[in-house]
Amino acid sequence: MREVRHCLTLVKGPHRFVFQYVEGREADLLATFVALADDDENPFDWFDAAALSFEMGRQLERELEQAV
Repeated sequence: MREVRHCLTLVKGPHRFVFQYVEGREADLLATFVALADDDENPFDWFDAAALSFEMGRQLERELEQAV
């Protein structure tokens, strides 16, 4: 079975966050968002985590619609 990879990107001022993940490992990526948002030294905040989590959900939704 082929491994399906996904990518999420966030540009925030001079910072660029690029997250690649394998389908089925979404929970790991969510944990990464939490760790980054919880770090006060990092420009990635809770709003960024929420926005990317929402986009990840939209990607999953589009894939489900295509499968039907």
